[in-house]
Amino acid sequence: MKFSIITPSFRNSAWLKLCLASVADQGIEHEHIVQDAGSDDGTLDWLRHDERVRAFVEKDSGMYDAINRGLRKATGEYIAYLNCDEQYLPGALRAAAEFLDEHPEVEILFGDAVCVNPAGDYLSHRKMLAPRLWHTWTCTLSVLTCATFFRRSLVERGFFFDERWKIVGDSDWVLRLLQAGVRTAVLWRFTSVFTRTGSNLSQHESAAGEMERFWSLAPRHVRALRPGILLHHRLRRLLGGIYFQRPFDFELYTASNPQSRVVKHVEKPTFRWQW
Repeated sequence: MKFSIITPSFRNSAWLKLCLASVADQGIEHEHIVQDAGSDDGTLDWLRHDERVRAFVEKDSGMYDAINRGLRKATGEYIAYLNCDEQYLPGALRAAAEFLDEHPEVEILFGDAVCVNPAGDYLSHRKMLAPRLWHTWTCTLSVLTCATFFRRSLVERGFFFDERWKIVGDSDWVLRLLQAGVRTAVLWRFTSVFTRTGSNLSQHESAAGEMERFWSLAPRHVRALRPGILLHHRLRRLLGGIYFQRPFDFELYTASNPQSRVVKHVEKPTFRWQW
């Protein structure tokens, strides 16, 4: 199996259908593992019978527990995880696989992502830089997991998500990878869509507190240098052309058109400084 995609699921039936469609049409050998915690919103009425996925209904202790369960079942050479409110753009998995095939020294690859509203309309975008240790430890994570692809070797080496975190486990996971010296790279293309549904975990009232607790674990000298670390990161982004983007099109599934992708044109791309 070339790719394994893990999707944690709980009471997100409508978004999950769009997510599954975006994986199914990638045109590359893959398995899509859905770890559902026992949804009671009608999801299981159709999910158990969807031949596009390997569905597992198991109680879990949160999103990262569900992801870890999926990682242990994955058989793919390359792995990624995609939340219910996220999608892959056309050709994303093939582009990631081709890059990893050509660069065997790279263990984790980051792509760019588009942020949309619930209707699928463009809000902003995030172009990635390879994350740095101190920035990851003290500032908002500069990559999105919906645009992250990695080798099975990371799972075999025990790099699972720490289930004690409920919201910022992504930051902790990337931090541990950087501490271990894992080789990273950037794909330099849009691969994914992240939907701001209004109920994303990152927008939960407890998110800020958990992030502050994560930052507090950094060494004192790193915390003291946080303003300079953020400035350095923004200079890297400026020099890397991250704040500039020409008009572009992207295709995604929407609630009003779940059967086929809709083309969206972005005439005036915008960025967010904290990204």
